[in-house]
Amino acid sequence: MTAAARIASRKGSILSLPGAATRATLVAVPLVPIDDPSDPRLADYVSLRDVSLRRSLESERGLFIAEGEKVIRRAVSAGHRPRSFLLAERWLPGLADILDADASVPVYVVSEALAEAVTGFHVHRGALASLHRAEPAPMASLLGLSRLMLAEDIVDHTNVGAIIRNAAGLGWDGVLLSPRAADPLYRRSVKVSMGTVFSLPWARVDDWATAIPALQSSGFVVVALALTPDAVALDEFAARSRPEKLCLVVGTEGEGLSRRWIEQADARVQIPMSHGVDSLNVAAATAIACYALR
Repeated sequence: MTAAARIASRKGSILSLPGAATRATLVAVPLVPIDDPSDPRLADYVSLRDVSLRRSLESERGLFIAEGEKVIRRAVSAGHRPRSFLLAERWLPGLADILDADASVPVYVVSEALAEAVTGFHVHRGALASLHRAEPAPMASLLGLSRLMLAEDIVDHTNVGAIIRNAAGLGWDGVLLSPRAADPLYRRSVKVSMGTVFSLPWARVDDWATAIPALQSSGFVVVALALTPDAVALDEFAARSRPEKLCLVVGTEGEGLSRRWIEQADARVQIPMSHGVDSLNVAAATAIACYALR
C-alpha cells in the first residue's frame, strides 16, 4: 500500500491545489499541520541563522538542514535519511514523490510566516528538510584520487559551499578541510554548493600536523595558492607542469595560508592581477585555479 493509500484509509489529507478546476492536481502525503512556532516537533528547525546554536544542536542530534527542492532531492538521492520535512503548502507538489517514499517521516505543513518565525529568516524556497548525517569520511579515503582541493581555516560557510561547487563543476575529485574550516553541511554551505556537497567526496583532516606528508607520500604534488615572492603565475605553472596527482591548497582571504603550508608545499602559484588589486575572494580564486589545473 502506498503512502497515499495509507493516508486515505486513516482519513489523512489529500490536498487540492489552486487551479484544480482547470488542471486536476492531487498530492497525497502524510501531512502534519502546525500553527504554533513553539511546537517542540519543530525543534530541528529553530534559529537556523544562529551559527553557534546550530553547530551544537546539529552535532548533538546528528542532523543537518537542506533548503529548497533541488538540494533536498540531492541529499535524499545521496542516501541521507530524512528525519522530517517542513514545507509551505504550495511546495508540496514538487516534492510529492520524495515525501511519499516513506510515510513514517513526518511532513510539517506551516505558513510561510510561521516558517520565518521558527527559522529566523524568510524561507523563500518554501521547503526545508532535516536529515541524518552520515559518518564522516576519513582523509585516507580520498588519497587514491587525482585532483584534491584543500581549504585551510576557511570559516565562512558561503565560501566553503562555493569551493565545493567549484571543485565539483570543474572536474576535481574531492575536497579536504582543515579542523577549523566551516561545516560543509551547515545549511548555508549546502545551499551555496547547490547540493554538490552530497556528490563530491570531502573529508576533514583531523591530524593537521601530518597532512602534508600524507599527501606527498601518496604521490600528490602539493601546490599552494599564495602571494609569495617565489610564487609563479598560475598559467605558467599549468603550462609547464601537469602532475598526475595534485592537491591545491587555499587559505583565508585575510591572512592567506599558514607559513607551514607555504614552506612545505612543492610549489607556490598566484593569479596575475591588474589595476592595483592584489587578490580575489577565495571562491573566485579557487574557481580560476581549479579550471587552470584540472
